[in-house]
Amino acid sequence: MLSQAVSLSSQPSLPSLPSLGPRDLQNLSPCHHQCVATLRGSSHSSSSYVSALAVDGDSLYTASSDGHIRVYPLDAASSSHEQQQHGNGDDGCSSSSIAMAVATSDSSVKCLLAGGCGGLLLSGHQDGKIRAWRRAAGSRRNGDEGTHQRLVLRAVLPTCVDRVRTFMLPWSYVQVRRHTWRTWVHHVDAVTALAVSPDGALLYSASWDRSLKVWRTPAFRCVESVPNAHDDAINAVAVSHDGHVYTGSADKRIRAWRRDTSERRNKNKHVLVQTMERHRSAVNALALGLDGKVLYSGACDRSVVVWERAGDGGDGDGEGRMEATGTLRGHKKAILCLAAEGDVVCSGSADRTVRVWRRGAGSTGYTCLAVLEGHAAPVKSLALVYGRDGGGVRGGSAALVCSGALDGEVRIWSVLVPCLLER
Repeated sequence: MLSQAVSLSSQPSLPSLPSLGPRDLQNLSPCHHQCVATLRGSSHSSSSYVSALAVDGDSLYTASSDGHIRVYPLDAASSSHEQQQHGNGDDGCSSSSIAMAVATSDSSVKCLLAGGCGGLLLSGHQDGKIRAWRRAAGSRRNGDEGTHQRLVLRAVLPTCVDRVRTFMLPWSYVQVRRHTWRTWVHHVDAVTALAVSPDGALLYSASWDRSLKVWRTPAFRCVESVPNAHDDAINAVAVSHDGHVYTGSADKRIRAWRRDTSERRNKNKHVLVQTMERHRSAVNALALGLDGKVLYSGACDRSVVVWERAGDGGDGDGEGRMEATGTLRGHKKAILCLAAEGDVVCSGSADRTVRVWRRGAGSTGYTCLAVLEGHAAPVKSLALVYGRDGGGVRGGSAALVCSGALDGEVRIWSVLVPCLLER
C-alpha cells in the first residue's frame, strides 16, 4: 500500500558505489558535540510521534502525528547549554522544554515548510491537503515566551477558488480508484513533501498518490499536476537554485524535472530531464547541499548516495546531468531523513542515531564528524542550523542539529567544529 511507502525496514547496502567516508568511530574527526535540549509537547499522546521539523529565523516548528504544530525559540538551546554546564541533567540533555500547540488540525502532519512563502508556515497532511498558517497579530516571534505565539489558518489547498473552477469542467476529473473520480487539483493520498522555487513563486507538493503538483503563490492556485511522476509513492522533493526539481520515490528512483521554457502556451509545464537509479530500495529523503550543486538521497538500503552535476564546469549553468559519486555508509538501518547546508549533511536513521558528515575541501571525500545518540526510537525528521553560539570551543563555529523521533521527543544538539566553515 502507498501509505506504507516510508519503510523502517532495512535492505542490503549498495556494493557498487565507493564509500566516501569512514565507518568506524575511531576514524571520527575531532569534534565537540552534545545534546543541549530535549523538547516535548505538552499533549503528546502515547501513540503520537514527531513527524516533521522546520526552522524559520529563531523559531523551531515541530509537527506531530496527532495533528499538532508547536513552536520553540531556538535561543532556548543556548540557555539549556548554560544550565548543563552548571551541573543540571543526567543524560547529557540538561532540560526539557514544554510548549503548547500553536496550531491544530484533524489530520496527521507529514511535512513542514517554513520560509520562502511570504512568511507563511506550510504543512502537508495525511488527508491530502496542504495548510498555510500565518502568525496571529500580537504573537511573539522570538524569546522565551514561546507559548504566546499562535498560528491562524490562512488557506487550505486546494483552495475554494481551485475547487470551484474545476468542479464544473468534465475534463478536470481524473480517475483515482476504480469507481472514484476527483478533480486534478486534489491530492488523493498523504502529502509527504513540500518545496518552494528559488524565487518563491512556485510551491511544489509530492504525495503518496504518485503525483507532483505545482502551485503559484501567493494565491496558491494549482497550475500543474504530473499525475504519474513515479511508479510508486513519492516520499521527498527538493528544488535547486537553478530550478531543477528532484523527487524521490518508493520505486527506488530519483527523477529530475525542469520547467519547459520552449512551451509558450503553458509556462508552468515541467518535463522529465533525468531518471537516477542507484538505490536498491525505497528512497525516503532528499537534501541539497553546496548551493544545490550536490544532491543527497537516503533510502532503506542504509546508504546516503551523493550525486554531483557532471560537466557543470563550475559555471552554475546547471545543464549537466547528475551522477552518483559515492555513498556515505555507517547507519545500521534505513535512512529516514536528511538535512544539508553548505558542506555539511546530517542523516537520521531507523537505528535511532543521527550522523553528521562534512565534505572535504576539493571533493576529497567526507568525514563523519559525529554520531548523535540518545533517541529511544527511529529518527524521523531533521533540521540543520548554522551560526549559533553554542559555547565551549573558542574560535569554533556552532551548528545546531534538531532531530525528531518516533519517541515523541525533539532533541537539539550542538556540534562545534573549529574548521567547520573553512574550505
